[in-house]
Amino acid sequence: QVQFVESGGGLVQPGGSLRLSCAASGIIFSIAPMDWYRQAPEKQRELVASITSGGSTDYADSVKGRFTISRDNAKNMVYLQMDSLKPDDTAVYYCGSRFLGYWGQGTQVTVSS
Repeated sequence: QVQFVESGGGLVQPGGSLRLSCAASGIIFSIAPMDWYRQAPEKQRELVASITSGGSTDYADSVKGRFTISRDNAKNMVYLQMDSLKPDDTAVYYCGSRFLGYWGQGTQVTVSS
């Protein structure tokens, strides 16, 4: 059974940082390209960051220079380090794989003073 479980969301002030974690199971994680999406109320879902099995990364223009995606194949984990957070980053963040077609339940990130 494929499963992705996100954690690390919460409330943070503008300019602050959060680190999201995603635990994967039921897949051969080391060969799976992984993604982080987000969806804010009344907005379209946005692909935030991607990482290939080899560690190459790609980011949405809206988060370049502020967010960093990484993975630990030994632990079946993928991370999203979010710095210099803005109110516009408020959303539910989902971990998963477009390649596999599976996603987690999401974790809420709220950026507010």
